[in-house]
Amino acid sequence: MFFKTTQNMYNQKVQTRLKFLLLCFTGATLSQLTYAESLSYVQAEQYFIEHSYTTQANIALNQATKLQAEAVKNIGLPRVDLNVRAYKFHTETDIPLNSVKNNLEQSLSQGVNDHIDHWQSQNNIPSTIVDPLKQGLTQGIQNGVGLIPDKANVILEDEVIRPTISVMMPLYTGGVTTATKNIAHLNAERSELNSKQQQDIQRFEMIQAYFNVQLQQQLFASSQFNLTSMQKHYDNALKLEQAGFISKGQRMQFEVARNNAQRVNQNAFSNLQSSQFHLKNLLNQSSIEKLTTPLFVNREQSQSVQQLLASYSESSSLVKKLQTDTQLANENIKLQSASKKPTLFAFGEYSLDSDQNWIVGVAARYNLFSGLDKNKNVQAAQLQKQATELLTARTQQEIENIIYKSYSELHSAQQNNQLLQNNEPAVMENLRIQQLSFKEEMGTATQVIDAQNQLSILKAEKALNSYKYIMSLATLLQSHGSLEQFQNYIHQSNTDYIR
Repeated sequence: MFFKTTQNMYNQKVQTRLKFLLLCFTGATLSQLTYAESLSYVQAEQYFIEHSYTTQANIALNQATKLQAEAVKNIGLPRVDLNVRAYKFHTETDIPLNSVKNNLEQSLSQGVNDHIDHWQSQNNIPSTIVDPLKQGLTQGIQNGVGLIPDKANVILEDEVIRPTISVMMPLYTGGVTTATKNIAHLNAERSELNSKQQQDIQRFEMIQAYFNVQLQQQLFASSQFNLTSMQKHYDNALKLEQAGFISKGQRMQFEVARNNAQRVNQNAFSNLQSSQFHLKNLLNQSSIEKLTTPLFVNREQSQSVQQLLASYSESSSLVKKLQTDTQLANENIKLQSASKKPTLFAFGEYSLDSDQNWIVGVAARYNLFSGLDKNKNVQAAQLQKQATELLTARTQQEIENIIYKSYSELHSAQQNNQLLQNNEPAVMENLRIQQLSFKEEMGTATQVIDAQNQLSILKAEKALNSYKYIMSLATLLQSHGSLEQFQNYIHQSNTDYIR
């Protein structure tokens, strides 16, 4: 009768204390919430990927690389320019006139002499009359021509506005055009792969944050359950001490255990608040919704580690991005080699003014010296390609190590989950037996406290093991390049949930 009355009083106190703790916890949580809605992991992942700052930045970068690829798509076609030249010129030069004077003097003298000879022959004029006449006229011509200066100073000035249309088309560039297009195209592909890799990083971050909240809630619930149980044991011990059934030392053992449970409970509550804030901050929302996807463990794994190791190179965005880097390095070698070759291009220009002048032609250019050692640039590009290939091989080694380790940890967590589930009934039965033994003075307080702690530890270990499984699974899928399939593992039929 005494134990029944004591138990009723204890139950009333426990219910009152539980209401108080739940009220405190609810008040502290609701102070951060504006409205509680259910939020599954799938919804959280979708919202995070669609609205995060990283996603917006990747969208902008993808658009930029696509535009750059489109910008060089037509490179190699004729270039047409509209040119307008407006200029004013002044030029001054001296033109020598000596040859002109000599030619003029000879021409005039020859012409005059021919006319005199003709006149002499027609009129039979004696030479004594004609010769002095020739000499006089020749002297007069020389004197007249001598008045002309030996040089003339010419000044030319003009103002011109000349519109033209020019066309230039590369005929041979040594591979520069093709390499430039390929590099722009590969950069666009690399940007897409980088976006996929960033999405996987975001998924992993959301998995870690979302299920960490669920873990901390389970740990808080476990610590709260343990605190409630320890408070119950303490209250019962206090009554037994007052009735003279146990000593003060035994009662104080329960008091110390209760105080330790309070400390653990406070730490668990603080960790829960921190994890909730982290999730809220990732989602960029002012409230934390009720999470509906619990911690889970799949009892079986759909793929073997050999299958994962054999197929990761086909799905891993990191490996594909490194392979694209190798292709970019190879195109850079072609680009640097092309700079050593001659270039050939056609050109033309047509004047739009009244003169309508035009010119067309073909030109070739080969650089003999520029101060730049092009051979060393080619060697540097070849070494960069070699380094990229080596880094790709090393990264694949690291990925394989992570896949194997994650798979082992995942398999270990599955086994531990089964063992913990099998052990739970025995732990609960042990607690019941220790409580009865203590009431009948056949057991000690330490045994009851240990049994109670074992049950609390078991609940915490189940949650921790489940979180370890989830993170091992996420690491495995991320390394394999298939983290988007994580959602499929949540609702498999062979799944144990930690609620």
